[in-house]
Amino acid sequence: GEGYEAAVAYAVADKLGFKKSDGVWTRTAFDTAIAPGAKDWDFNIQQFGITDERKKAVDFSSSYYNDSQSVVVKKDSKFANATKVSDLKDATVGVMVGTLAYDYAKANIKDDIQTFNDDAALAQALDAGQIDVLVTSTVECVYMVQSEQVKDSKVLGRLPDSEDKSGMGIVLPKDSKLTAAVTKAVDDLNADGTIKKLQDKWLAEYTTDLTELKK
Repeated sequence: GEGYEAAVAYAVADKLGFKKSDGVWTRTAFDTAIAPGAKDWDFNIQQFGITDERKKAVDFSSSYYNDSQSVVVKKDSKFANATKVSDLKDATVGVMVGTLAYDYAKANIKDDIQTFNDDAALAQALDAGQIDVLVTSTVECVYMVQSEQVKDSKVLGRLPDSEDKSGMGIVLPKDSKLTAAVTKAVDDLNADGTIKKLQDKWLAEYTTDLTELKK
């Protein structure tokens, strides 16, 4: 019950008229939660990006968090003091294929970038010196540095105008009677500033504490 998503879940429940003690937490696998079929929960919250493909199997609330893209470098890299996106044009850039990071890097950093199948391979490439910088979601960048997937590294900064427009939503069973009410609750929490306050409390290391690179 600790953390940003738990806080959002409790705030939504409160908007729906439930006390904190009414909530019951249950563990689910990520893939099965967004697969078609009956569910044994009312709503599910675990960083699910809102996509048209997933909407075929489940319902989504509106977004409660829109992640950005960031850059990780080794601390001793010649790019470690870069302050602008254009400072990275001569770097060997690595991204995960088929991601927002890939689209952003191709459009804003350079056309010639190296692609990897997953974030683990991406982190390993930077750790081994095969690439100079990596671009992925800000949440993943912070985790890579904190968990030392890339040793002696740092998050260089968030990339400007890289926010995921679709964002992350609360998942509900397909055609749930609660979808409209949960969506309204999230919208109200965004409108009254509650979502922003919860992000400032729980997610500062991904948002306000990180420098944003200049264009």
